[in-house]
Amino acid sequence: MSDPKPRIFTRREILAGAAAAFALSCSGRAQGEPEYDLLLKGGHLIDPKNGISAVRDVAVHQGKVAAVAESIDPGKGFKVVDCSGLYITPGLIDIHVHVFAGTNERGSYAGDNSLYPDGYTFRVGVTTVVDAGCAGWRNFDTFKETVIDRSQTRILALANIVGNGMRGGKFENVLEDMQAEPTAELAKKYPEIVVGVKTAHYSGPEWHPVEEAVKAGELAGGIPVMVDFGSNLPERPIEVLLGEKLRPGDIYTHCFAGNRREMLEDGTPNPGLFAGRKRGVYFDVGHGGGSFKWAVAAKCLEAGFPPDSISTDLHTGSMNSGMQSQLLTMSKFLALGESLDDVVKQSTWNPAREIKREELGHLSVGAIADIGVFGMRTGDFGFVDSFGARQKGKQMLECEMTFKDGLLAFDLNGRTRQDWTELPLDYGRQGDPRWDGILNRRRRRREH
Repeated sequence: MSDPKPRIFTRREILAGAAAAFALSCSGRAQGEPEYDLLLKGGHLIDPKNGISAVRDVAVHQGKVAAVAESIDPGKGFKVVDCSGLYITPGLIDIHVHVFAGTNERGSYAGDNSLYPDGYTFRVGVTTVVDAGCAGWRNFDTFKETVIDRSQTRILALANIVGNGMRGGKFENVLEDMQAEPTAELAKKYPEIVVGVKTAHYSGPEWHPVEEAVKAGELAGGIPVMVDFGSNLPERPIEVLLGEKLRPGDIYTHCFAGNRREMLEDGTPNPGLFAGRKRGVYFDVGHGGGSFKWAVAAKCLEAGFPPDSISTDLHTGSMNSGMQSQLLTMSKFLALGESLDDVVKQSTWNPAREIKREELGHLSVGAIADIGVFGMRTGDFGFVDSFGARQKGKQMLECEMTFKDGLLAFDLNGRTRQDWTELPLDYGRQGDPRWDGILNRRRRRREH
């Protein structure tokens, strides 16, 4: 029998094969390996940016969202996690926290009042936080070196218009230390971190803190200003702040506090809130230890004034009080009648837009794979505001898993793990660096 003639490939076939080989090499996969590092199956995806609220599978490869579909073949996933009965969302974004810890300064948010973030974020589905003005241009480098650069949580920041930052009244009321130029220079020095300017806690009658903060925002290229309006004074009415002083895109935090005439004496929302929103000002919850009141929040929602963003104002004075966490704060708005889709939007895509970081807060294909997976507990719950008043509720969100940059950061019930009885008696450390950021992180730290 004569030898068969070798097949002659066409130019098109050769080019197609080369393209396939190139694509495989770019993907970082060896031939025969699963297409995706991680596959979340069967969860109810809520992705407000993309208008999705339905059961979807979500696939991840090399820290990015690789596919979103009604059904993805589980054979394509290296690690497949059953999310049936759970909700999948973009990683939550808390745009008002205080995390400049470690300086040992008493009574200071650049010190003892702040918290290291990693113990308070992943366990509630938060992957990104924005420090709300703990540091100014004089001490920001210390904050960056000691906290931001060492945290697993993604930390962005609002630069305080006060050069010394949020170190207490003797610093925060010094008008001469509120300077737009050095604050803007700080923002331009760290554009990957500084997403805005903060003015807070001023107790005097002048508009200088707000005006300098707005000026700094302009000098830094139009970044937003977040305002904690300080004392309620007749010389500085909230209506003028929202109607004249702030720009479209600026953020008014503590919007349901009731401390600065957000609600009038007759129990109706201040018309200045509606006027500010019409101008394009955003309204942020900033719950904190003294800035969320049921009477104000409920009346505002009844009048058609929900928040743009839900945030915690996390610090030592709020972590164990009525606020507790981002998820509990979101659950409070479920108790007030908002939908789950609304509170997810107010904790993902809306805050991402407010801080102009639109690469975050969604699960589009190609996006950063920051993902929260949640259960919904039902029962009889009680939620407490900053003043000790209680609101009953029937639903409470609970975090099951958190993934940051496509890697597991928290797993409440070990849904990603195998039962020990199914492993050999001499089993070692489980997980794989392609999807597991917990055990993999421990190995990396030991190596260092």
